[in-house]
Amino acid sequence: MLLGRSANEDGDAGIDYDTLVVAAGARHAYFGHDEWETLAPGLKTLEDATEIRARILTAFEAAEVEPDPDRRRAWLTFVVVGSGPTGVEMAGQIAEIAHETLRRDFRNIDPSGATILLVEAADRVLTGFPERLSARAARALERLGVTPVFDRAVVDLDSRSVTVQAPEGGVERIPARTAIWAAGVRASSLAGMLGEVTDASVDRAGRVAVGPDLTLPAHPEVFALGDMVQVHDAQGHPQPLPGVAPTAMQEGRYAAKAIRARLKGSVRPPFRYIDKGNVATIGRLKAVVDLKGLRLSGTLAWLAYLFVHLFYLVGLQNRLLVFIRWSASFLTRGRGARLITGQGPHTQLPGTHAEPISRQAEPERRTDREQAVAGGR
Repeated sequence: MLLGRSANEDGDAGIDYDTLVVAAGARHAYFGHDEWETLAPGLKTLEDATEIRARILTAFEAAEVEPDPDRRRAWLTFVVVGSGPTGVEMAGQIAEIAHETLRRDFRNIDPSGATILLVEAADRVLTGFPERLSARAARALERLGVTPVFDRAVVDLDSRSVTVQAPEGGVERIPARTAIWAAGVRASSLAGMLGEVTDASVDRAGRVAVGPDLTLPAHPEVFALGDMVQVHDAQGHPQPLPGVAPTAMQEGRYAAKAIRARLKGSVRPPFRYIDKGNVATIGRLKAVVDLKGLRLSGTLAWLAYLFVHLFYLVGLQNRLLVFIRWSASFLTRGRGARLITGQGPHTQLPGTHAEPISRQAEPERRTDREQAVAGGR
């Protein structure tokens, strides 16, 4: 990595620049058990989303063709680790898939009988929210069919189970074939590389230290932003900032204004974060909102979330398109493509070597969707 050097110095390949902005984000943290990543993927990228979708759909497919009741129950048990906004939304979405999207797609199983566990080491969900909203979120999850499991820390994972530490001591093994991780983040490895090159400190979460103007020590031409940094004040004290999108967005705007100010020969004041509150969705018409003292839950909170999300999209065209798609999906209760992609172990059903299929159809049994297609509707 080259910082402030010419492209050909020391024979290294590189690109000259006047100002460098680095915002590589973060990845999931497995607390010293990186081997768990393949067993319990997290949701950070589009590839992560397609992988999780494949695992969820394959679990229902596998349960459909599994004759053993205990093994079938394990396929129909989903464990989401971590009850922050990502974990809460993930658990709620799995519940809606089980109770609504797939309810007529199988013959041998009832998808609504799936067990969705939301495992949390703390004593409540959404610990960053006020306790009242946290309690309402927990009740909304339970109404959807999600079971919050508190005071349980994951101590082991394998392809067939999740093992948690029980509060009274000992461990508890949960037979489950699908686990999803939402229990913490660690900065991109690029943060550590920047720290090594610039002698900047790196904290336990892998975040590189930046000054109050979001630049690296002794490198005012390099801005580092978002989840990969820890901002320090002028005295060198770390400033705790939430690892949420508004933080990164405000830092991005600050960096842009600072660069423009430099071009004009002026200097911007230190970065100051403005807390605009928290929003977490749970499911259809279910959310919690904490915006500067305005605390909402249920439908009003869900509508507020939609408005905030649309407001921050770039461009009127994007806002209109997203609004139209959301409206169509809401009115029709439609879901995206139910595709199982990839060649990983999740694509193989028990006792077979074939690609998974929704059902091995019997001619006399067809869904409403199949009948509509057959009838030309």
